[in-house]
Amino acid sequence: MQNERVYVFDAYGTLFDVHAAVSRYADRIGPDAARLSQIWRAKQLEYSWVLGLAGRYEPFWRLTERALDHALAACPSVEPTMRADLLDAYRVLDPYPEVPTVLAGLRESGARTGILSNGDHHMLNAAVRSAEIGELLDHVLSVDAVRTFKTDPRVYALATESFETGRENIVFVSSNRWDVAGATAFGFASVWVNRAGAPDEYADLAPRREIRDLAGLLAQEDGGE
Repeated sequence: MQNERVYVFDAYGTLFDVHAAVSRYADRIGPDAARLSQIWRAKQLEYSWVLGLAGRYEPFWRLTERALDHALAACPSVEPTMRADLLDAYRVLDPYPEVPTVLAGLRESGARTGILSNGDHHMLNAAVRSAEIGELLDHVLSVDAVRTFKTDPRVYALATESFETGRENIVFVSSNRWDVAGATAFGFASVWVNRAGAPDEYADLAPRREIRDLAGLLAQEDGGE
C-alpha cells in the first residue's frame, strides 16, 4: 500500500472509543455498566442496518438515543436519570490515545486523511472538535449526504467523490469487521484495526492488513510492520 496516499477512517470504534461514555460514569452506573454499554452499541448498529435494508433513514443521533433507551430498559438496575449524562458524554467521546499522533504522522508523510461515518454531521463535528483533530483531517463525511448507512456502496462512494480519486487509491481503516467487509467489496484497500483480538470472519472479503491499533499505520508508511 506504499502508493496509496488517502486514508479514510471510520469514526465510532476506530477513532473514538464508543464505550467511553459509559466508562465515564461506571461508578454511578454500577455492576451493569459493561452490559449497558454493549447493548447500547449493538442496538445502535442493528437499527442502522434494519433501516438501511428497509430503505429508510433517520439521523444516527436518533438511533443512538433509541438504542440507549433500549439498553436502559434491559438494565433496570441502572437509574434512568443517567440518560442525559450518557448522551452528553457520547457527543464528546474520547479518542483512542494514538489518534492525534497517527493522523499527524500520516499528514506529514504526504497522505490525505478523512472520516467516513454513519454519524450525522452534528455528532461528528462535536466529536472532532472535542478531540481537537479537525486540522488533521481533509474531509469529515457523513452518511447524511446519501441518507442510508454502511455497508451501502453509496456511502463508500462519498470518499471517492470527495477526494476526487479512484477507489483503488483509498485505504479504508475501521475497527468494525463488517465495515471492512463492505469497504473491501467496494474496492478499497481496507485495514482492520482489531483492538480486541477478535476472530476473523467474512473470509471472502478480507482486509489488506490487520493491525492491533492505529499506530500500525505509521509503521506501514515507514515501510515496516
